[in-house]
Amino acid sequence: MRSYLACIAGLLAALPLLAVAAPTLPDRTAIDAEVARLMAASQAQGLALAVIHEGRVVHVAAYGKRNAAGEPLQTDTVMYGASLTKAVFGQVVMQLVEAGRLDLDKPLVSYLDKPLPDYPRDSKYGPWHHLAKEPRWRQLTARMLLTHSGGFANFAFLEPDGRLRMHFDPGTRYAYSGEGLILLQFVLEKGLGLDIGDEAQRRVFTPLGMTRTSLMWRADFRPNLADGWTEEGKTEPHDERSRVRVAGSMDTTIADMARFAAGYISGMGLSPAGAAELTKAHLPITTASQFPTLQPELPPAQRRADLAAGLGVVTFTGPQGPAFFKGGHNDSTGNTWVCVKAGQRCVVILANDVRAERAFPRLVEFILGETGTPWRWEYGAKDFVK
Repeated sequence: MRSYLACIAGLLAALPLLAVAAPTLPDRTAIDAEVARLMAASQAQGLALAVIHEGRVVHVAAYGKRNAAGEPLQTDTVMYGASLTKAVFGQVVMQLVEAGRLDLDKPLVSYLDKPLPDYPRDSKYGPWHHLAKEPRWRQLTARMLLTHSGGFANFAFLEPDGRLRMHFDPGTRYAYSGEGLILLQFVLEKGLGLDIGDEAQRRVFTPLGMTRTSLMWRADFRPNLADGWTEEGKTEPHDERSRVRVAGSMDTTIADMARFAAGYISGMGLSPAGAAELTKAHLPITTASQFPTLQPELPPAQRRADLAAGLGVVTFTGPQGPAFFKGGHNDSTGNTWVCVKAGQRCVVILANDVRAERAFPRLVEFILGETGTPWRWEYGAKDFVK
């Protein structure tokens, strides 16, 4: 009998998990009340929220303050997008792929007119000359850099000696790297002659009506701009980023990010195959948390088997089926974007107070139900509010 039961248990374990039905979305009054409760619990001063259902924007709201003067945060207030920029860049790159301008798996060296380390130092990009004695850069592809498997630290300036180096063979593991995305931007701009800010405007922002979003600071943002609050409760002025940096220079609003999320989950601007490529599991993620970037990989038995790198996003499979997310963070900003493919449902949160991140897991669950989002991988040991 024991062996029979063990056999049955083994067969059940081998069956694919059935996704649970998505819960009914809470109404606006309920969402407003839960946001107010969670902002008080986390001490967050400002937070903006959007909800997408069946690929359409169904709720956009802003709560709290945009600056120390107490002026209200509004749905058209310009906020820092941080690393949500990477997801926009992924969308631009995939459109370039479908236009025949780029091959995800072609070595990037083939797009350059001279070896990468021979390019003079340009403050807009990375210190590529540091790779003069590192031959592995020739193996790099767009797919590797979009999946954070180029071998770099997050940025060269974070290395003990400030020098760019490759820590592992390209494509062999995940290690979050803004430097890798900047390298891909360099190749597209220097090798293909593109202006990525213009490409994002033409391919994404204008088609979606994102009139208050840019990869570079615009003076017309100033009248309705969000400053930020740090973990210590101190205010920090908005950083006017004067150059396009695809790792995280985007300014945007919650109304505009709602449009982007709806377009993205609906496959805008891409063929069905191209849209699927963005959120496909390209490379397993094998670390306990996202940061520190170059931490040791977990033993196979301790890894979350469904967690993987997409192209500019992170993919996972939760109780409601396949899903993806992307975060964005600095000392006074906390952003997140979580989408469940079934029902084309998303929650986008932009917070001009980094303390709001403690409320993200509960707020996303309140709206979408349990999604299985890997919050501990994203935020490590942060103390979340319930």
